[in-house]
Amino acid sequence: MKLPDLTDLEAAGVHEHSATSDALSGAAATAKLKYFAVDLAHAESKHALLDALARGLALPAHFGHNWDALADCLEDDDVMGKHGAVVRVAHAAPYRKAHSADWTTLEEILNEAAEFWKERHVPFWVFVA
Repeated sequence: MKLPDLTDLEAAGVHEHSATSDALSGAAATAKLKYFAVDLAHAESKHALLDALARGLALPAHFGHNWDALADCLEDDDVMGKHGAVVRVAHAAPYRKAHSADWTTLEEILNEAAEFWKERHVPFWVFVA
């Protein structure tokens, strides 16, 4: 499946996509966007999910490990970058299946962040694999 044009602001948002980390990081570099890789392979609880997000997104030490803190960090240009970002969330299916309510909350936060950045004319992409 072909990657979308990462400079297309209107298409930015949360997408299902099986692109490899190398393909996404290369496309992000070409588009001059920050790249983050989040691995949920060992996320078996909300706490483990937030830990994986904190590591993969290189969240600051003051990250509060809760939904509000995650939302705040995703809307902070010191964290996400001033020119846009690409986030790859790998191994999401097991967590999504086992923790559907938490997954729904995470998707809402990611979609809200994408809209926040779109309003500022900055692309924010999340690819869930």
